[in-house]
Amino acid sequence: MPYTDAPIDAPRRASPAEMPILDLGDWIAGGPIEPLVAQFKAACTATGFFYVKNHGVPQQVIDDVFAATRRYFALPLEERMKDQIDERFRRGFMPMGVTQHPGHKPDLKESYELGIDVPADDPAVLAGLPLHGPNRWPADKPWLEPAAMAYFNATIELGTRLLRIMALAMGEKEEFFLQYLKKPMIQSRLFHYPPQEEFSPLELGAAAHTDYGMLTLLAQDPIGGLELRTRAGEWVAAPFIEGTLVVNLGDLIKTWTNDHYVSNPHRVANRTGRERYSIPTFFNLDYDTPVACLPQFKPAEGEPLHPPIKSGDYLVSRFAAVQKYKTPTELAAAA
Repeated sequence: MPYTDAPIDAPRRASPAEMPILDLGDWIAGGPIEPLVAQFKAACTATGFFYVKNHGVPQQVIDDVFAATRRYFALPLEERMKDQIDERFRRGFMPMGVTQHPGHKPDLKESYELGIDVPADDPAVLAGLPLHGPNRWPADKPWLEPAAMAYFNATIELGTRLLRIMALAMGEKEEFFLQYLKKPMIQSRLFHYPPQEEFSPLELGAAAHTDYGMLTLLAQDPIGGLELRTRAGEWVAAPFIEGTLVVNLGDLIKTWTNDHYVSNPHRVANRTGRERYSIPTFFNLDYDTPVACLPQFKPAEGEPLHPPIKSGDYLVSRFAAVQKYKTPTELAAAA
């Protein structure tokens, strides 16, 4: 079923088999990694989605970033437009109307974007490498940066841990992916979804899509709204579970594993009539990371399903396909 034909009736809750909860507490405290590797492998060959608990991101950090996010999006739009995102660095406020997946209307969401803070005089920035640059922090909102960066840094630590589990699950050494974290293209987005009165497969908070990179780490608020499509084609809800983050795989995993691990379609439908907030960190590797089918996943005959590609080239191509940066005048005309 094409994404645009996906039914938008409220789905059932995902089962524990479809979205298991991985408890990282024992491993972080010094216990064995092997049980988590087995659970990770099972989740990633099923739906590519799971929860993590005892994940090491302090609850106070999560509470603070949600408070700052709600405070920011309560400001008048004209105030937030002063922080409008720049197309080169992809940092700052992204208004509604920017993200539009093929075959859909623009997503009903807005965001504040941040990433690895690369100074303006860094060689990568001077060379014009896409998506590399300094973060943008409005001087008149001094409460935004500390809350956002505390969450961002904590999720980087978690993502790095998960890459160790992932490497072992793929049959590599535990440190395999860590060699590609010299200047990684990690980003966080502070999302706001306004209430939605009517639902259509063509117009949702976030249209059905797959994520692009390696891992997505998501903090949800209790409103919920995240829905994913199982391999059987059924849409199921991934509700808020206190004390957990949601983790899902991105498309580059398919290249590494020749589709043994999956990046499943998912969407956001805010059915509650209330404001919804969520904060994902998209955990991506260095721009020049050579992504290719690992030897243990190569088919016995023929070529792998996906050709080799640089991580950054793939990410940039996917962003370009769904995001059109508009001036305030263009946004007003489209409203």
